[in-house]
Amino acid sequence: MFWIKFILIVVLVFALISLVKFLLRKLLKIEKVKKKIFSHNHINESHRKIDKILRIFSTISLITLYSVLLFHDEELLYLVFFAVIAFAILDYLIRAFFEWKYTHDPKQSILTVTEMLIIVVAATVMINWLLPA
Repeated sequence: MFWIKFILIVVLVFALISLVKFLLRKLLKIEKVKKKIFSHNHINESHRKIDKILRIFSTISLITLYSVLLFHDEELLYLVFFAVIAFAILDYLIRAFFEWKYTHDPKQSILTVTEMLIIVVAATVMINWLLPA
């Protein structure tokens, strides 16, 4: 039953993201940008470098945090989820900044920030659902 609820929530979140992006595109007259699936779609070389550094730093930090908490204090293991959310927020904000500053259509950053907010709210709800008080 857990997996059915989980998959349902994930599908609903993706549907909500798609709907909100569609409505914002129509409302704010933002043109759709073609992006490759499973690609980083970096704005420029600076964005690529910063994104690579962030990914390396976040991977090392999360592995270290998980290891320390797993062996020393398992009760604080939920902090790993919050660290993942924090790094995701940072990643989206960096992407939004580069879209706003260095693209011909800075309104794309509105879509990125909106997507980030929806994902953060959904992740917070999921964490509260998965980790009982």
